[in-house]
Amino acid sequence: MADLDRLVEQIHQCQRCRLYKTATMAVPGEGPADADIMLIGEGPGFHEDQQGRPFVGAAGHLLDELLASINMTRKDVYITNVIKHRPPNNRDPMPDELGACRFWLDQQIERIKPKLIVTLGRFSMQLAFSGVSISRIHGTPKKIGDIVYFPMFHPAAALHQPRYRTLVEQDMLKIPQILADLIDIDPGGDDPAQPQQLSLL
Repeated sequence: MADLDRLVEQIHQCQRCRLYKTATMAVPGEGPADADIMLIGEGPGFHEDQQGRPFVGAAGHLLDELLASINMTRKDVYITNVIKHRPPNNRDPMPDELGACRFWLDQQIERIKPKLIVTLGRFSMQLAFSGVSISRIHGTPKKIGDIVYFPMFHPAAALHQPRYRTLVEQDMLKIPQILADLIDIDPGGDDPAQPQQLSLL
C-alpha cells in the first residue's frame, strides 16, 4: 500500500501535460491496493475535479448501482481514469495528454496487479482493443498477459443515451462469472504477444 500511496502523491504533483494548469486538483484514483478488479474510465469531470475522487457525479452514482447489482461496492474495486486531470470543459483528452498519463496508469496497474480490468468507455478501451468500435466489442473479455480486459460503455453513455443502459447493466452482470473462470486460467500459459479472446459466457 505504501508504494501506491507514494504514487498517488506523485500524481498530485504531476505536470507532465498541460491539464494541470486548468484543473483544480488531480484525481489519481481510489480503492484497495490488492483489488482483483480495476475500473478505468476516461477522465475527471466537474465533481471529480472539485473533490479529487473518481466517479462522484451522476455517472458515479450509476456506477455504484451497477456494482451493487453484483454485490460489490467501491471498497471492493480500484477506480481510476486514463487521464488524471480534468480536461477543460470536459473535452476529449488529446493524444499527447493520453500519452503523458499512460505512465501513471501503467504504474498503477503494475502495483495493484488486478486480475480483471474493466474499461469504461472508448478511451480506456484502447488499452486492449484498437481499431474496433466499442459498440461491437463491449461485453467481450480478452486476456493479455496476466490480465483479462473487459470493455463496457461508460456509465455516462447510459445516462445520456438510455438505449445503452440495458447493455451496461447486462455487461456488468457478466463480471462475477469472468472472475470465477479466471481461477481456471493459467496466468503463465499465454503469450502476451498473442491476445486471447475468451469465450467465458
